Amino acid sequence: MSVRLDEIDKRILYHLARDARGVSAPDIAEEVHVSAGTIRNRIEQLEDEGVVEGYHARIDYERAERRLTNLFICSTDVPDRERIAKQVADIPGVIGVRELMTGRGNLHVTAVGEDMADLSRTARDLAGLGIEIEEENLVQQEYCGPYDAFGPEDEGEGHSITDFMNLSGGAEVVELAVGKSAPIAGLTLQEANQRDIIDSEALIISIERDEAMLTPKGDTHVRPDDVVTLFSRTGIGDETIAAFDGS
Repeated sequence: MSVRLDEIDKRILYHLARDARGVSAPDIAEEVHVSAGTIRNRIEQLEDEGVVEGYHARIDYERAERRLTNLFICSTDVPDRERIAKQVADIPGVIGVRELMTGRGNLHVTAVGEDMADLSRTARDLAGLGIEIEEENLVQQEYCGPYDAFGPEDEGEGHSITDFMNLSGGAEVVELAVGKSAPIAGLTLQEANQRDIIDSEALIISIERDEAMLTPKGDTHVRPDDVVTLFSRTGIGDETIAAFDGS
């Protein structure tokens, strides 16, 4: 089952993929205009939903006692691919197994050995599982990076819209991060309505604040770094959006 991501989630994934150890929740929070508590809560949700599967160290095995890293491109019967991949992962020296949807070369196995004899033992273990090795090569270097589509846009910040959905009949749901200079920041929802800061047709259906999801009431204050979700049957206008992001 896929998980719907908003712009906050995407930016979190971008930075975790870029440097999970070096980036902090406050760093990401400052970039997307929410609180550090909200970022920490979102990371926990992404972990619970299986979007973030873990955090792994990238190791240069050549620098670690000049060990060798080898890529085996293998083929196995498609119906048995998943079962065999799990068995391959248990072979001593194997550090990665990738299943592909193709017919031939549908299993990529990365293994580390002290020398070529060690890698030859891995090859024999693979053959012992009925796997056909199509090709093998020593890995010179591997480069990893974040997914650019989840990163910051070049054209600038724009509105603080973190999610948007068009519904039937022209209705819209918009998720906004509240800016520090936003007209609505510091006001209760009742005060915002009295001052006509937001469209009377727009309904605030939730406020995400740090680890909490608040049910909006008239005396609920809107704070900078809140993530507010609005619904309107007639669409969300630019003036309403400006009330939350201060643009």
